[in-house]
Amino acid sequence: MRYARRLSRPLMDPHRRYQNAKFIHATRVALGILITIAFSSIARLPHAEWSTISLIIVIGGLQHHGNIRKRAAERALGTIIGAVYGLLIILQQSYFGLFPLTYLLMAVGCGVCAYHAIGKGGYIALLSAVTLVIVAGHGDNQFDEGLWRAINVFIGIVVALLLSFALPLYATYSWRFKLADTLRGCARVHERIVQHEPISNEEHLKEMARLGSALVQLRSLIPSVSKEVHMPVARLESVQRSLRIVISCLEILSSSTADRPVDASETAADSPAGTRPGHGSHVSDMLYGMARALKSGSARRLASPPRNGAQDLSASGTVAGMLATEVEQIRATLAGTASRWAV
Repeated sequence: MRYARRLSRPLMDPHRRYQNAKFIHATRVALGILITIAFSSIARLPHAEWSTISLIIVIGGLQHHGNIRKRAAERALGTIIGAVYGLLIILQQSYFGLFPLTYLLMAVGCGVCAYHAIGKGGYIALLSAVTLVIVAGHGDNQFDEGLWRAINVFIGIVVALLLSFALPLYATYSWRFKLADTLRGCARVHERIVQHEPISNEEHLKEMARLGSALVQLRSLIPSVSKEVHMPVARLESVQRSLRIVISCLEILSSSTADRPVDASETAADSPAGTRPGHGSHVSDMLYGMARALKSGSARRLASPPRNGAQDLSASGTVAGMLATEVEQIRATLAGTASRWAV
């Protein structure tokens, strides 16, 4: 039993799951395929391939638990709408045999779905149209055939939803660890600026591009994180906004030192504001502290380090002052919401 717990410990660790997210996702999809094939073969379900197709559609391109639940619910609703309409078309064709009317009803149904597919709820509308065609064919499917196809689609949805609970990959994990990496990157840039480490303009642009790319990735995770931890989007957006300002301030400060020769005789007073040795240790300490807190899930690491009042005063009203203010804002927001994301 102790040996089993030791083996399972890495799988329970959020950071390990984050690092191996692609492997876990691929394993889960492969397991889902085996389950749907085995179940369909044992139960001898007709048109069983639609269970597998449905599972791939629901979880094939999604790894986060919250997204899978949302996609499964949308697919279930779309399947119900499309299946019911498709079965009604089959009944119409079976009783009246009017192919022109059947084609017209299918065209109208798909047209209505296409109208709603552009905008909110678009995925539901799109899946309704797809399920309509799957169930009804071109109107010449038998009623029991269309019904079995609809049932198989639901089986795929159920299997996908159940598998989303097996070693779930939460968007919150990705947000936490990507944010930690980004804050650590900001701290390294800030230390380089303060210590006047030489950097070429090309390297400076690459450095800023990496931080900008991370910012975009974090922004895409906010809706899912908000649903998973039940935290208002506005709180997450405030972190995003402050981080964007931090990166902008670092870019301004870094631009003033990129490709700038360092004269040994240059005095501290001649250095750009906020880039004097020892001046920015408080900012760097906070950035590293937040990164460690996000990675470990420990809110204690979010305590603000002691400040040097004179240094903070000299930075007020400058780019460095804005940088310090926004870093403190991120720290305060993370500390106030730690009970939600530190899981």
